[in-house]
Amino acid sequence: MSAATPSLPPSVLPELLDQADAMRALRRDIHAHPELCFQEVRTSDLVAKTLQSWGIEVHTGLGKTGVVGVIQGRPGKRAIGLRADIDALPMTEHNTFAHASRHTGRMHACGHDGHTATLLSAAQYLAQHRDFDGTVYLVFQPAEEGGGGAREMIKDGLFERFPMDAIFGLHNWPGMSVGQFAIKDGPCFASSNEFVITIRGKGCHGAMPHLGIDPVPVACQLVQAFQTILTRNMRPVETGVISVTMIQAGEATNVIPDTVKMQGTVRTFTNDTLDLIETRMREMTHSLCAAFGASAEFEFSRNYPPTINHSVETAFVREVMAEVVGQANVQAFEPTMGAEDFSFFLQAKPGAYFVIGNGDGTHREGGHGLGPCMLHNPSYDFNDQLIPLGATLWVKLVQRWLAQP
Repeated sequence: MSAATPSLPPSVLPELLDQADAMRALRRDIHAHPELCFQEVRTSDLVAKTLQSWGIEVHTGLGKTGVVGVIQGRPGKRAIGLRADIDALPMTEHNTFAHASRHTGRMHACGHDGHTATLLSAAQYLAQHRDFDGTVYLVFQPAEEGGGGAREMIKDGLFERFPMDAIFGLHNWPGMSVGQFAIKDGPCFASSNEFVITIRGKGCHGAMPHLGIDPVPVACQLVQAFQTILTRNMRPVETGVISVTMIQAGEATNVIPDTVKMQGTVRTFTNDTLDLIETRMREMTHSLCAAFGASAEFEFSRNYPPTINHSVETAFVREVMAEVVGQANVQAFEPTMGAEDFSFFLQAKPGAYFVIGNGDGTHREGGHGLGPCMLHNPSYDFNDQLIPLGATLWVKLVQRWLAQP
């Protein structure tokens, strides 16, 4: 660890500090062997075998590669779910340290390796002590990065087979200090949606544009027109993002193409705003294309809903956070337009999603890339010092939740 890395609060459980080296090694093993969504065979097997070695009941195959561990405490009717995501991203790592990815084009650039190790650390403690009334369900979820693994686990009967009262999830947050947590009631992550627009004109010689219908200026007009939906159709206090991120057209400099293909993403915190944006985008696309004598095909896909924390569970987590790190280190999470498929769990069950500070990147050892230690960056690496701290929060959350009448 870097000398600049702050020390952990005294509330961290001593047993979790004792096993920190083993958990760090496990996390780095997962980091070195990243697997993409629904392909997490090695990771799932490692998780399952590790849980079983601690005497924890294990169920596999939910959402294809998901794993659920069951820890039964003293007799009790209450049950709580804790979730960690296990998949990696399709990108090449720039780090060269010993635990860097061994697979080109695959990398744990979002810290799911750390989330998994943190929940495993808590699982070991809970299995050894079982000083609680009721049941803990450990949900190791595949395919968060675009595959909707949470939705697939629900389809496979997650909540019917493991009837938990509430479910909670944690994500590391670069830039926020180690020893801090953040949470927010209500919407905290946006919905994730995609669009594909194909504009059809009439190709011709680039020197004779009057003989064709050029789809390129139509696309340019649409890119600008879409932004007026945010500034002139939505209420100013509402939030939304429309980003055209891909435009593909043409094959030669002297040829006006037949078609232009536009793709991008839309993010909102409410379904009403999303309905408005989709409707206006569709209307603008067809009307503007018609005005130029072109035609269009409009496709809109709703991928992840917004992640909306439940009030009671959010307040509960905030109290436990204060117990672990002190009230001054419990921050109000600023909502992000990024998306998270924990949203599917929160649509089906009460719960809350929150973040733990990953620091400013000074924890990284020699051999890291030159870029910042930010999420989805090829130079990212999870801060192993978070494992005992995050695991302490999970343990305290379980103990207090199951102690309620």
